[in-house]
Formats: sequence, C-alpha cells, structure tokens
Amino acid sequence: MELLINTYMAEIMAVSTIAVFMAVLPGADFVMVTRTSIYNGRLAGFYTSLGMCLSVCIHASYSIAGLAVVIAKSAWLFNLIKYLGATYLIYIAWQLLTTRALLNTEQNNQTVQISPFAAIRLGFTCNILNPKTSIFFLSIFTQMVSLDTPLIMQVGYGLIIMLAHFIWYIGVVLLLSHPNILPRFNRHKQKVDQVAGFVLMLIAIKLILVNSI
Repeated sequence: MELLINTYMAEIMAVSTIAVFMAVLPGADFVMVTRTSIYNGRLAGFYTSLGMCLSVCIHASYSIAGLAVVIAKSAWLFNLIKYLGATYLIYIAWQLLTTRALLNTEQNNQTVQISPFAAIRLGFTCNILNPKTSIFFLSIFTQMVSLDTPLIMQVGYGLIIMLAHFIWYIGVVLLLSHPNILPRFNRHKQKVDQVAGFVLMLIAIKLILVNSI
C-alpha cells in the first residue's frame, strides 16, 4: 500500500489540493449550509452537510464507473444536468425571496425545526444538481486521474474529496451556530433569506448563460 501511495503521490496531492479549493469556494452548497444553520439550527446544518457528502459519493461513483467520460463527451447530457441544477436553484431562490417576515421578535429569534430526513434531502438535492460539482468531478476524473490508476486509489480520491467537503461544512455549521454569533443572524433572518435567495438566483442565471460543452 505504501508503494502504491508513493507511486501516485502526485495525483493524491493534486486531487487533495483541488478538493480543498472546491469545498472552500463559495457557491450554492455554501449558501444552503449557511442559511440552514442560521434558520434551522446546528443539527439541521449537520444533516444538510451529511446530505451533501452523500451526494459527493454519488458523483465519485459515476466518475469511477467511467460515466464522467460519457458526460464530458455528451453535450446534451451535460446541458441537461446544468439546466436541472439551474432550475432547482431558481426554485429555492424564489422560495427564499418570497419568505414573509415573522410576526414578532420572539418568533423571529426561534429556530425553525426540520426533520433530519428533510435536511439530508435538502443538502443531497442541492449538491447532486449542482453543475459546479459535476464539472469538478469531470475535470478530476477525465483530466487528472490516469486511466491506469487502480480502483482502490480512485476510491481513495473520492473519499478525500468527500472528507474535504465534510470538514469544511461542519466548520461552517459550528461557526454560524455558535451562541455568540447565531443571535446576531437571528435578528435579521428575513434579510439572510433575501440575500441567500439573491445569490442563488445569480448563480442559476450564470449557469444558464455559461456556454455548453
């Protein structure tokens, strides 16, 4: 195993570096985790992050299976993923932008509880339909990973990417749900929703306007 790691150390370093940048760069996933942590609480933020990590496993699985190459060479399939993702983001953005203000300050300072399944579904759907994530995996497994790379190493790359996302988003959840920080956001929940909706709408429009592959 040590020999295998040494042989593919260059790939490991490249994948790890890009995985960290991919996780940290702001996007639809970051907006969703941020909004959920503030509005629905720490536990919901954790479950949303878990849903995103499960989605990353799906992306890694189809990439390892070779479907990434098929998607990369199929303009209509890639565009289908892109437009599905943009449509979902527009739907979520519209919901956030049309959220009505709560009636009183006491209610406004309370977190709105959602079930673990709903939070996981939210994170999973956001990530699985996120074209940015699809493009990331397409570039990793069609450009940076050699066709001769053993299956166990490719699985390892998928785990590295998933771990990078999990660590980053859990950190975001812990920070935003901290007792000294959360009350400040709670006083402006509707503004948070409106900003999140506006950002998601911009991301969706940008996706639609991006040229096809």
